[in-house]
Amino acid sequence: MKVGIISFAHMHAYSYAKALNENPEVELVGITDENQKRGLEAAKTYHTAFFPSSEALLSEGLDAVVVTSENARHHRDVLKACEYGVHILCEKPLAISVQECREMIEACEKRGVILQVAFPVRFNTAVAHAKELIDRGEIGEILAIRGTNRGTNPGDWFVVKEKSGGGAVIDHTVHLVDIIRWFTGSEIVEVYAEADRLFSDIETEDAGIVTIELANGVFATIDCSWSRNRTYPTWGDVGLEIIGSKGTLSVEAFAQKLDVYSNHTGVKWNYWGDDMDASLINDFIEAVKTERAPSVTGIDGLKSVEAVEAAYASIKAHQPIRLSDGKEIRS
Repeated sequence: MKVGIISFAHMHAYSYAKALNENPEVELVGITDENQKRGLEAAKTYHTAFFPSSEALLSEGLDAVVVTSENARHHRDVLKACEYGVHILCEKPLAISVQECREMIEACEKRGVILQVAFPVRFNTAVAHAKELIDRGEIGEILAIRGTNRGTNPGDWFVVKEKSGGGAVIDHTVHLVDIIRWFTGSEIVEVYAEADRLFSDIETEDAGIVTIELANGVFATIDCSWSRNRTYPTWGDVGLEIIGSKGTLSVEAFAQKLDVYSNHTGVKWNYWGDDMDASLINDFIEAVKTERAPSVTGIDGLKSVEAVEAAYASIKAHQPIRLSDGKEIRS
């Protein structure tokens, strides 16, 4: 299977490239990047070719492409790949607006190409096992969920609104919105959010709390803040506490680790467990190979962006935003 990568702007591109090279059914045909220096270095690292434009790469007869450009360029890059009839794995968030998401989904459906969204947390063993327990009714009816996806400030284009679409809210909310929808099988009907700049001097928010209500009556909170400092043992966390009528289920997605103590570097975490990114890549490749529906669809990506869009509207209006069938209810 011939696969390419569009842009190494997002750090996940590096783990995706590694996973593609390790999959015996895949040939990593090449990389394109508007940052030529970065693209050439990545091509050298992953033993593949560098192409000066996405058109040049897509013209190589690719079966699939991974889009890991800046958030604001996902729309452009996905539509370009769609023109060439290439199946697409797009980094989260799918786009920076619901309207862009709709256009991407419609274009891919019309062309008959797969559009999968990169939500690797679904492929974490602890998260997947929690889903199994919930589906078996082990904790009864879900009443509420507390989620955290906190991290360090990634800097670079992530804090430039015109490239990222926002700050911590758009960067970290989408993962947990996807998991919450997956766990509950229910859609969001109301969003209330607060955000601010509390940890760094940047143009976007670095702290946020998003509260959502689902159609089935479940409510959930998400701490999406870039609140980890530079000396924290890892970049962040993904944690969930699911409160049910028969019990409570706690999930720490990054607990498969050893705590390493050093006189020189303090405390560091050494991971021995899941490679979520590799599992995501292999799942996408399997979807393309077998021509099945993707595990994480464009609609899943749209629904996460919809929640983010409502969160920003709530932050601006200082009040909850009601949703119905994916549309804001305006008074």
